[in-house]
Amino acid sequence: MAKRLYSIIIPVYNRPDEVDELLESLTHQTFKNFEVIVVEDGSIEKCDIVVEKYVHELNISYCYKENAGQGFARNYGYERAKGEYFIVFDSDCIIPDNYLETVDNSLNNTYLDAYGGPDKAHDSFTPIQKAINFSMTSSLTTGGIRNKKKALGGFSPKSFNMGISRSVFDATGGYIIPFKGEDIEFSTRIQKMGYKVGLIENAFVYHKRRTSWYKFFKQLHFFGTARINIARFFPDQLKLVHFFPAIFTLGLFITIGLWFIYPPIAKILTVIYSTYFAILFIDALLKTHNLLISILGIWAAFLQLTAYGLGLLQELITWMFKK
Repeated sequence: MAKRLYSIIIPVYNRPDEVDELLESLTHQTFKNFEVIVVEDGSIEKCDIVVEKYVHELNISYCYKENAGQGFARNYGYERAKGEYFIVFDSDCIIPDNYLETVDNSLNNTYLDAYGGPDKAHDSFTPIQKAINFSMTSSLTTGGIRNKKKALGGFSPKSFNMGISRSVFDATGGYIIPFKGEDIEFSTRIQKMGYKVGLIENAFVYHKRRTSWYKFFKQLHFFGTARINIARFFPDQLKLVHFFPAIFTLGLFITIGLWFIYPPIAKILTVIYSTYFAILFIDALLKTHNLLISILGIWAAFLQLTAYGLGLLQELITWMFKK
């Protein structure tokens, strides 16, 4: 029986160093029947020279297109793929040696038309990156939802680690928006068309996180606006849980204000917030076994919730005024 051919699509924008690490990790795959398509989305810092390093180790091709956003860059790669199954990675991922073997075995046992996988922190990541990874994958924040089979509203693969069959692409045409929640919109549309979608729990990648708190705040603020953008296409995808960061953020402002107006209520709210962060710290300590990362994890969670909450509220208010 011939092995399934996988096409790995990597959209990239001004990140040649990250692509180098990603491609290097792909050279160690235990499953060898795959091609790699790197799509340069109008970058100024091109990675063509990086790709050239791997032409003798990987079945790899390089494409350059005008900048139009990561969603359309992935479509560009899909259109040129030769495989039976397409896999997309973000350029800031490192792929474990047995990733493709794990995916292939899983699809042979239980076929999925589209799948997603989780992410983990690599040993080489900085303390800030590991703290952000904890916050972004913890069930005590909204980040842990994406790694669960029984996520609220159904599991939706995210395009940092996502696979689809060729037939899914042929039927859907790929992404219809270039960014701002494009992967959630795509996943939702795939499911609504009746395709079988699921999580392959062991098909994880090491997903690099932002290297500074400012960049992390900007990223999560963008995610908050993206959630409202998705609701424009699929209103049922806006769940109560998505408003938790906004409620959290509004509660902080109210608590601060009440200290000047009515301290007794402010004290109660402060205890609630302190208890929440204490539970987060214990959870981080149990998972990371590192005091520094656990302390930084509290700050990461605070930034995650407030940035996402502010982004969601900003986009929601803008949408309401436009309507």
